[in-house]
Formats: sequence, C-alpha cells, structure tokens
Amino acid sequence: MKFGKEFASQMVHEWQEAYMDYNYLKGVLKDISKFKQRNAPLPEVAATPKGSLKRRISMYRAFSGLQSRFSFKDSPRSPNEDEEVILVSSLQPEGSQGHHQTMFLMSSEQGGEYEMVFFRRLDDEFNKVLTFYKKKVGEVKAEADELSKQMDALIALRIMVDKPSIGMDSAQVMMDSTANDASSLSPASVIPTHMRSPGSSHMEAIQEVELTGEDILEEESSASGKRDEAKKNLSRFRPAPIEILDNVKINIEPATPISTLKNVIKTSNANLKFSKGELKRAEEQMKKAFVEFCQKLRLLKSYRFLNVLAFSKIMKKYDKTTSRKASKSYSDMIDKSDLGNSDELNKLIERVEVTFIKHFVNGNRRKGMKSLRPQAKRETHRVTFFLGLFSGCSIALVAAIIVAIRARHLLEHKDRRKYMDNIFPLYSLFGYIVLHILMYGANVYYWRRFRVNYPFIFGFKQGTELRYRQVFLLASGLSVLALAATLFHLDMDMNPITRRYETVKELIPLMLVFVLLLIIFCPLNIIYRSSRFFFLRTAWHCLCAPLYKVTLPDFILADQLTSQVQAIRNLQFYVCYYVWGNFKTRSNTCQDSNVYQILLIVVAIIPFWSRFIQCLRRLFEEKDSMQGLNALKYFSTIVALVMRTLYDQKRGVFWKVMAASTSGITTIANTYWDLVIDWGLLQRNSRNPWLRDKLLVPYKTVYFVAIVLDIILRLVWMQLVLDIRELPGLHPKAFTAIVACLEILRRGLWNFFRLENEHLNNVGKYRASKSVPLPFNYDEDKSM
Repeated sequence: MKFGKEFASQMVHEWQEAYMDYNYLKGVLKDISKFKQRNAPLPEVAATPKGSLKRRISMYRAFSGLQSRFSFKDSPRSPNEDEEVILVSSLQPEGSQGHHQTMFLMSSEQGGEYEMVFFRRLDDEFNKVLTFYKKKVGEVKAEADELSKQMDALIALRIMVDKPSIGMDSAQVMMDSTANDASSLSPASVIPTHMRSPGSSHMEAIQEVELTGEDILEEESSASGKRDEAKKNLSRFRPAPIEILDNVKINIEPATPISTLKNVIKTSNANLKFSKGELKRAEEQMKKAFVEFCQKLRLLKSYRFLNVLAFSKIMKKYDKTTSRKASKSYSDMIDKSDLGNSDELNKLIERVEVTFIKHFVNGNRRKGMKSLRPQAKRETHRVTFFLGLFSGCSIALVAAIIVAIRARHLLEHKDRRKYMDNIFPLYSLFGYIVLHILMYGANVYYWRRFRVNYPFIFGFKQGTELRYRQVFLLASGLSVLALAATLFHLDMDMNPITRRYETVKELIPLMLVFVLLLIIFCPLNIIYRSSRFFFLRTAWHCLCAPLYKVTLPDFILADQLTSQVQAIRNLQFYVCYYVWGNFKTRSNTCQDSNVYQILLIVVAIIPFWSRFIQCLRRLFEEKDSMQGLNALKYFSTIVALVMRTLYDQKRGVFWKVMAASTSGITTIANTYWDLVIDWGLLQRNSRNPWLRDKLLVPYKTVYFVAIVLDIILRLVWMQLVLDIRELPGLHPKAFTAIVACLEILRRGLWNFFRLENEHLNNVGKYRASKSVPLPFNYDEDKSM
C-alpha cells in the first residue's frame, strides 16, 4: 500500500481536516517534476536508426544514475552538494503561538517559483498541524489537572469510607492515638493540592499513596547524582488530605430513573454521605473517565506520529524529485518543535496507565491494559464459513418452500385464507427482523467503506462493535431457523400422518419466539454477548423514557422501532392467537373484540410516544428549540396513526378526511425533516448545489436518488388512506407485509445518511472522544 492511502486509512476520522494535506503537496511535486522533464536538456547522442533513440536515452539515464549512486569516497564532490537549500526560521508574531517560515535559497534557478509554492504550502500545513497539536495538548493538560483533583477527592473518600491503616511513616503521624475516626487526620501532615510545587507533573496528585521509595529511585536511576533528591521527595507523596472533602459535593447527573425523579421533585442531595455505594459509583465514573482520557491521549499520539511521518515522507520525495538535500534541515526543525517532542505526552500516557492499574484493577497490569487498550477482535474464517453455509441453507430452504407450495397446490387449497390470516403473521415477524438486520449489515459495510466512525457515534465499547460479516451471520442464522420452522410446519400440515399432532404443529412459531428470546437474554458469553446486552440496555432506556438521560443510541433505536410497527402488532397477534383463541383449530375471534382494536392502536404508538417524550426531555435539558419541533413532528405522527387505524376499523367519510389530512401533514413534515434536518441536504447555496458542502460518497447521483426514494417510500404510508389494501392475486396480509418491508428498506436508507451527517458534524467540531461526567464537584468559593 502506498503511503498516501495508508496515511488516509490511519487518520483519526474526526480530525482529518487538521492533518497535513499530503495529496496536495504530492501534486505540487508532480508539477515540479513535469516542469523539469519539459525543460531538461537532451543528451547529445550520435545519429541512430529510427526507433532506437528512446532506448539510448533510457540506458544513458540508467548508467548516469548508477554512477551517482555508487560514487567513491575519493571522487571530487559536486560544488552544489553541500550548498544549503532552505533556511527555516521560527517567527513569533504578536498574539500567536509561534509561526515557522521556510526561505527557499534557490528561487533564482529555473523553476524556482514552483518550489517556492511548495515550501509556502508546506509551511502552512506545518503551522496548521502544530497549532492544532498545541491546542489539544493544552486541553489534555487541563483535563489531567481536573482528573488529579478528582483523584484527590476519590482517595480521601476511600479513607473516610474504608478507614485503611496506611503503612507509611508519614501516614502514622496523621492518626490520633486517642481516636480511631478517620476525621482526626491532621491537616498539617499532608500537602494540599494547591501547595504542590509548580513544576510537579500533571498526574502527580494521582500517585500519592502508591509511589514507594523504590519506584522513585527507579524513576531517577538514570541520573545518579539525583538519588539524594529522590529520597527527599519521599515525604511529598502522602495520602490526599480529607479536608478537601469539605469543599467537594457529589455531581448528580439525572441519568437514571431514581436520580431523574429526585431531580424533578427537588429532593436530590449533593452532599457526601460517605457510603460504600457512593464510593462505588464514584469509582465507576472515574474508571470510565480514565479510559476515555487514555483513548484521547493515544489518538493525540497517533496524530503526532502520522503527521511527523508524513512531513518526513514528503521531504524525501522532494529531495528525490529535485535532486536536492533539504529534508535534513526541515526534519531538524520538526524535531526541535513541539510536534517533534513527544516526551511530555508519553509520560502522561505512562502515568495514566500506572495510576489506572494501581487504583482500579489492584495492580493487575494485564487486566488494566485490556481496559485501557482494548484490541479489536479479528474476523476469523469461521465467521465467513458459517455465513456462507447459512446463506446457502437459506436459499435452499426458500426454494424448498416454493417447491412445496407449487407441488401441493397450496395456493388453490380451501384453507389458504385461514392459513394466511393465522399462520402467515406469526412467521412474517421473523422476516421483518431478518430484513432489518440485513439492512443494518449493509449500513455497516458502507459506513466502513466511506469511513463513517459508527462505533464512536453509537458509543460501542472499543473492540466490541460488529463487522458487516458478523451482522450478516446473525441475519442468515435467524433466517435458517425461521425458514426451517416454516417448511417443517407446512410439511406437518400437508402430511396426513403428522396432521393429527395439532398442538405440536401449531406451537412451532411460539417455540421459535422462545428460542429467539433465549438467545437474546442468554447470560453466557456466546453469540456476541456485549452487543446483545447493549441492545437490551438501549431498548430498556427507550421503554423507560424519559427516566433515562437520552443518548444517540437511545433515539436511533427508537427510530428503528417506529419502522417496526407491523412487527409489534404481530407480537400482539401472538398473544391473541395463543391466549384468546383456539390455536389448535386456527379459530379465534379476538381480532373482532374492542379490546384488541384498542390495543392495536396503543402498541403501534409506543415507539412514536417514546421518541416524543425523548424529544421533550432533551428540550428541557438542552434548551434546544429544534427538539421541540421534533417532538411536535412525532406527536403529529401519533395523531395520524390513530386516525388511520380508526378509519381502517370504522370507515366513513369523516374518518377518511381526518386520516387523509393528518397523514398528508405528517408525510410532508417527516419527509422535510429527513432530507433537511437528519441528512443535512437540500442546501441551495452549498458547494454541492442542493446537497451539502461535504459529501462522503463521491457520486452526487447517489444523493439525488436517495432523496427521490425517500419521498416515494414516505408516500407509501398513504396507501391505506387511498384505499389501496391489496393487489390482484395478493392476499391483504401479504400486501401489508410488503408495505412493512418497504418501510424497513426506507429506514435502512435513512440510517446511512443520518450517520453520515452526524459524522460530518463531529468532523466539523473535531469531536473524536466522548465527555464523561466526573463524580465530584469542587466548591471553588470554599476552597479559595
């Protein structure tokens, strides 16, 4: 792989605009090379037969290159060999953080203006990278200081809760002989945070108890003359003073049902209670904060390394193109700059790792590094093998079902309508699920292809996200189960020998549901447990909205459920079929009851209601008026859904007018929101007219086709109002299933462009890491 492609593949997605523009500089070098080729003097050669001139010149160049490459030490040096090509200087304009400028000393030569353009753009790129790097280093330093203060409070809270006996001599001074209470610790025996020496490290406060004399001597062993100073520094590492807890309160985030309810009724108490539960919650929050902070540091380290390597590569390419020697001077300048010096960042990473291992995993380095540096799971050939196996089995089962239907003339069977009314909805549920999983697998494939950072957007734990082959494996495996059950059910229904086992035959769909639920809720670490639990946790947040803080996975999953209304109604039919009716004879009257008709409306509005109250919570928390408009959009959808269902049940001109008007308004509002708000398209004055400034898919036609498809598939929602209930030769249940599948396809299309727009928003804000709420809140007025 060429360096340009490797450079692009290893970028931090959200920081890609802050990287060096390697391709542009490479293009400038190509212009220089073309200019030199056009103006290079031809070598004098004797007259040659026609057609042999090209070969003569190429051989001449080959031998001339060979001579220059393997020159002897005693050969005379070229007068230009040691001549300086560039002069790099560092300027300090007022109000700036430093500016590097390169002076090209060969501008008078032929083609020198091209090389001046190259160095001018090279300086711009370097200054851009250096400014961004300094800014990010400043941010991580400030975050390290905040984590230090948080660790002071956490260790003091541990002392108050656990009341440990500290074996250090300095700690023994802190214990009063007449009292065992940890509150009797002497403030004079410890060094508060604000009295530390200004030259101390950013993470020094995190190491107080754990740094022993041996650790410090190892750290200072490189300079033997500083051993006495290291011994003196032993007294500096003391337990955090518990007096700082007087200035600390618990940072209560309304992220759980209990904290949300307490916040609503104003009974939340931010004062410390010194309980073990409080300590446990604080430790969990600090653990997450350290993992995110370490991830941010590694991203910054990768950013520095890739840019330094890119500058080195482009300068070597310049030397090769122009036959000059300028790379050493520029590389020396980079090494002396803040971008070339990574000692501070490396030490910060090392101290974070050491602190995390000692404080949160009891010194287990392997366990600690597994949390801080999770490795992505490699796809095995086993996944590919089973994907092919299950896909082939699914195709074979579909063919077998078609053959069975045609061979036994089931389409003309007298019980055909009863089968479609009762059995088809039971199995179509699995078809909706499989289709949605397939669409998600296609989304994952194209997200990865166009470099959309979907694991970060969804908040997956690093290394646990599913690749598209794994998603397709789940879909194909479920399709094999559902199709095999369908074929077995058909065979038992048509076979005179097995037809009398009515109970077993009719319970096959229910057993299939139980198998699916068993797989989803299985606590064993099989079948992608982390992904299954992430799905269950997110689904629970959707059901309990607005008691949980709304995150992006929560409302994305709720949006997916709005496209599975028919699947939810099929679950309701399961209860109707197996509880209220006589499933053995496929006769039930529950669908005619008023209770069933009411529940048909209620279960359909559950996902829309969840999104509605999620938007309301975000409106109150974020004070964003767009969330209020979004809530209004979902409320209009709920009204339209109710009116459509009532029209389907009661008929009449009044209900038709109400259903048509509400459905029309909802269709227009939802379509506009999809295209303009969720996808960010239809911007008339953008760089790409009627699309948006930045596009990840290189073909603009794809976006226009997606716009047309979204509009058409949104209008499918109007089919009930237009009295389009069935097609010739197609059962109404089958027509309903086709309409439901079209909605799932539209949702899959929506998913790709919705996350593309979210990714571009992250890129615009250089947001490559999540902000984790910290457990403690310092009262600055009291601490002053």
